[in-house]
Amino acid sequence: MKLPRQTTVGRSISVAGIGLHTGCRVNLALSPAPSDTGIVFRRTDLDHFPIEAQEKHVARVSYATTLMKRGVMISTVEHLLGTLYALQLDNAYVDLDSLEVPILDGSGAPFVDMVRAAGIEEQQEPKRFLTLRDPIVIRSSGRSIRAVPSLQFKITYHIDFPHPLIRRQSLALEVTPERFAGQIAPARTFGFYHEVEGMRRNGLARGGSLENALVLDEKGLLNGQRLRFADEFVRHKILDLLGDLALIGRPLRAHILAEKAGHSLHTHLASRILASVDSRRRDEP
Repeated sequence: MKLPRQTTVGRSISVAGIGLHTGCRVNLALSPAPSDTGIVFRRTDLDHFPIEAQEKHVARVSYATTLMKRGVMISTVEHLLGTLYALQLDNAYVDLDSLEVPILDGSGAPFVDMVRAAGIEEQQEPKRFLTLRDPIVIRSSGRSIRAVPSLQFKITYHIDFPHPLIRRQSLALEVTPERFAGQIAPARTFGFYHEVEGMRRNGLARGGSLENALVLDEKGLLNGQRLRFADEFVRHKILDLLGDLALIGRPLRAHILAEKAGHSLHTHLASRILASVDSRRRDEP
């Protein structure tokens, strides 16, 4: 039986846009990387300073996931990382000339298009899967996230918002590149209009608009926006979760069950999974 091989993009490809929270213009290029490199961000405006997409570099998880290494930051990494992770891309350089990944249309679909245009190239080294052996459970203030052993990579996600367009939404699926591209990637980020002014006072959402986010008022969506899926909100939460799980740095075999979770619980789970692997290694002779 042929073992799955690591992959990278077939060629370099670039895109330009604005940061959701900074509002700054940014150019991003996705390029091939050698086996066992992982996903590495490089700040081209700072002499190509590298920041590995690893849980140990998580600095903030308020409204987006931010990585920081030696004072250098990369923000809003989750949509791009979730896409690369779900498409089973192991190695790539992500070059950008500002501190935030462009939001584009607020979903993972433009990044799927980038990877498809660049192509996926198989490499010589085998993939290194992380297979969960024991359940991990994290609970906090009525929210929870669990990881249980599974031979496949599955996600079950539940959300509950007191809004007539959302309320209780649930989705369960085995994550494959095809299902991700069709069912998860197009789901856009969302927020509530009454929170926008407060976010902007705190230096956030400066690049947000009706072109890159679903914005909800008390009754529905602003200015005739239309949903891509009736349950687009829970689908986007799965995209966020995938982006945060990508910080494990290896393809995961487990079933993740999330109840009203968010970036904080997602990244906490990634940390706990990595800690369980380190503990297992210490116990080995």
